[in-house]
Amino acid sequence: MKEWTVNGKRIKLLEGNIALMDVDAVVNAANKSLILGGGVAGAIRNFGGPTIQEECNKIGPIEVGEAVITGGGNLKAKYVIHAVGPVYGEEDDEKKLANATLSSLRIANKRIMKNIAFPAISTGIFLFPIQRCSEIMLGVAMEFLQNHDFPKEIIFCLYGEEAYSVFENTLEKLT
Repeated sequence: MKEWTVNGKRIKLLEGNIALMDVDAVVNAANKSLILGGGVAGAIRNFGGPTIQEECNKIGPIEVGEAVITGGGNLKAKYVIHAVGPVYGEEDDEKKLANATLSSLRIANKRIMKNIAFPAISTGIFLFPIQRCSEIMLGVAMEFLQNHDFPKEIIFCLYGEEAYSVFENTLEKLT
């Protein structure tokens, strides 16, 4: 695990299963229908139980770049923020990824959350390149921490050593 301080707040990187994080909120790399399928969403569904999907069914669908919040079900996290990232190659995909990240952080700020954990949104079945994802998400996170009191800690919980290394290298360049 690596940690950086930005304006008295922290950005942490770790490799692991986001569904097991003990934080105020985990971010789900969601689809527009808010159906918890595979990847990050599948892990959240498997560990969190059916109530998360039941809440999503009452909310969805939402647009790419938007985020909504549900309870955390049986997760250690109190909440799940469902952020819809873009499919790589769709129009304005970089802006949409930045908006999905920003929308999630705004929810955390509004709810005065101490910490939030993000996956590498859109890098699974949506095929967004991990390098560009790291640049966008970390850039948005750092700027947000400069200008807001909450969250106090943003964790990027990355699946696999490759994703971790890419985010680590990007963060070292940005700090």
